[in-house]
Amino acid sequence: MRYVGLDLHAKQSTLAILDPGDPARTAEGTRPRMEVGTVKGSLKRVLEAVARIKGPFEICFEASNGYGVVYDELAKVARRVVVAHPGHLRLIYRSKDKHDRGDAKKLAKLLYAGLVPEVWVPRREVRRWRHLIVHRHRLVAERTRAKNAARALLRSLAVEAPKRLWTKRNLRWLEAVAFEDPCDALIRDELVARIRYLDGAIRQAEKRLDAIASEHPGVALVRTIPGVGPRTAEALVAWIDDPRRFSHSKAIGKYFGLVPCEDSSGGRTRQGHITKAGPALVRRVLNQAAWRARALSPRVCAFFERVRGGDRDRGKIAIVATMHYVARAALAMLRTGEAWREES
Repeated sequence: MRYVGLDLHAKQSTLAILDPGDPARTAEGTRPRMEVGTVKGSLKRVLEAVARIKGPFEICFEASNGYGVVYDELAKVARRVVVAHPGHLRLIYRSKDKHDRGDAKKLAKLLYAGLVPEVWVPRREVRRWRHLIVHRHRLVAERTRAKNAARALLRSLAVEAPKRLWTKRNLRWLEAVAFEDPCDALIRDELVARIRYLDGAIRQAEKRLDAIASEHPGVALVRTIPGVGPRTAEALVAWIDDPRRFSHSKAIGKYFGLVPCEDSSGGRTRQGHITKAGPALVRRVLNQAAWRARALSPRVCAFFERVRGGDRDRGKIAIVATMHYVARAALAMLRTGEAWREES
């Protein structure tokens, strides 16, 4: 078995092939052979070079944008593909001697030693689902910026706007407002056109997301949690993916970055802000769901108040704990298939 470390880049990549050789000779002190080569060009050329490796081999590379496609392609030729967590590769990122050849060698050695911090690689359809969820949130953020810009324009011209400015009727009113300066009218027209376009794009994205969610029973199950709507439920189910991959329910907090940073040494423990690891999008929707759940569910409200302990200054701590609570509940429900029960 050979062990391959791949340091992948857009224009030039490095392959390090570790051949341990005969185990008996290695035990006698013979050093394993390491071959290092550079591949110039796109991913296609890298895959061609990997396919030319003789004999069975395992390969390891660091997770980056588009790592799922790379994993799928490498899995066609490799005995095993391991995707390394970049943030946990201390041997590489804390090294004083960091370069592509050295990184590829270290990946190969870590793979051989079984010390690679792996990341979860979801199925292709789950990755596409996640991409659409992210795309929809970006569209919403872009629409919010356009709406804020339109309101700012009206305020700068001392034009009083209706409270519900974004209804169809009031958008027509906004288009009909007469501005003295044609520059202001041009900006208004562009913003209104952008808002209309984004409204349609969001509707199309949500229509497709609803169709995908209908094929995942877990989404309907998670929606039984008070305050959890379709967008929060689909994000939780898509990023949890296989609930069995979490060793225990509290591991979900670490995955979503809801646990505090910790620096413990010499019997002294220091905890800081939450790590904010994992998908920020899930933390945003969980925050909204936690506030709604606090208002709708006596059980969640009791948990929130217990954490806050009557101290108004602990509100942020309590809501983060409630986010963690909702995430743990969702994971447990996906594992057992049981719906939310309001009683404790």
